[in-house]
Amino acid sequence: MFRKFVKALIPRQLFREIEPFGHLLEAVMWQVLMGFPAKGLKVIGVTGTDGKTTTSTMIYTMLNEADIKTGLMTTIGYGTPELWRDNKVHMTTMPTRAMLQRIWQLRREGIEWLVLETTSHALAQNRVWGIDYSLAVFTNLTHEHLDYHGTFERYREAKVRLFEMVARNKAGLQTGIINLDDASAPYFAAPVPKVLSYGMTPEADLVPQNVESTGDGNDYDVTYQGQKLHIHTNIPGSFNVSNSLAAVGAGLTVGLTVQQIEDGIAALHDVAGRMNSIDEGQNYAVIVDFAHTPESFEKILSSMRKLAKGRLIVLFGSAGRRDAAKRGIQGASAGRWADVVVVTEEDDRDEDGAVIQKQIAKGAEAQGKQLDKNLFLVADRSEAISFAINQAHKGDTVLFLGKGHEKTIERAHETIDWNEAETVRAAIRARLNK
Repeated sequence: MFRKFVKALIPRQLFREIEPFGHLLEAVMWQVLMGFPAKGLKVIGVTGTDGKTTTSTMIYTMLNEADIKTGLMTTIGYGTPELWRDNKVHMTTMPTRAMLQRIWQLRREGIEWLVLETTSHALAQNRVWGIDYSLAVFTNLTHEHLDYHGTFERYREAKVRLFEMVARNKAGLQTGIINLDDASAPYFAAPVPKVLSYGMTPEADLVPQNVESTGDGNDYDVTYQGQKLHIHTNIPGSFNVSNSLAAVGAGLTVGLTVQQIEDGIAALHDVAGRMNSIDEGQNYAVIVDFAHTPESFEKILSSMRKLAKGRLIVLFGSAGRRDAAKRGIQGASAGRWADVVVVTEEDDRDEDGAVIQKQIAKGAEAQGKQLDKNLFLVADRSEAISFAINQAHKGDTVLFLGKGHEKTIERAHETIDWNEAETVRAAIRARLNK
């Protein structure tokens, strides 16, 4: 409440400059009062624009399958394999007090390792001060959160802080697992004493070979220091080759065997809201995913374009009070790859949803889509889902993007409960029962 009062009194840019100091004082206070709950834990931080949750969950599953008691704190929730709690709010790395309370809960469950999905906001605001990261993983860096950070450079600087924290932890592994395909890779490699790189570029330490991607997952081989691994992911999308390579790198750094890495990655069958297939007996494919950035749109749409047997239909929106510049880019990506584009709400908050949808539509129209022919604006997300399902023919693929695992939709005057997967299932059943 006090922070909101102060924020209302001073210019927005000035508030952003001084806000981290307030968060730092708060972090120091709660760490001291709670006795540094993460002390003694081996912490793996995962950061990047896209793929953080899937990569974090792969690492967490792999370590637990290897009988290493590991906890996970991520966008979708937190816990251990024995006790899991869903995340009810739209926040990945929680405010310091809530985060530390969760770490205490996980410690009581006996964890030795913690995989902590770490956002640029949390790093910029010093919310993770006092946590001794042992290992850091960088997935990628693309256009996102510039509404908060202001520039891409400041966004990158915030995320690089995680690797600086790893370098300072002399008792840790002091290693960065870095996506060498990303143009920002050198910035993340610079602070850490040791780097294990991955990617499609031949210069990477981990390069996938013999890649086969299907609607059921991915298979590939990778060799590291004379060790050959065969990796199978049960999560489709060729971009999950990159996510799983990051997990392989973490496993090798921690000291797992080839068998433990192979078995651990194959043990993960799904991640909530990430490439989740919905099957109610329909004769067309339906997938729910959290993709909400321009880069993630390009990855998922181009990947599914190759796998789709019939037309590709996509439904999405773009959040209000967030980076408005990405809306037209998302629309253009959808217009380029999909046959039918359905634009709807996605946490419009206090912005005019019709304006947001028109901004998205401009991007799709620039790629040749025509309004009310293969481009449709449907304001209510539930109605839009039913509309998209009713567009599908045998062999088509329908993608629902942007909400994924989230449990609410935030509107101007209300926040409603939401379950994307169940809403989609209901729409399919309603059509089947007509």
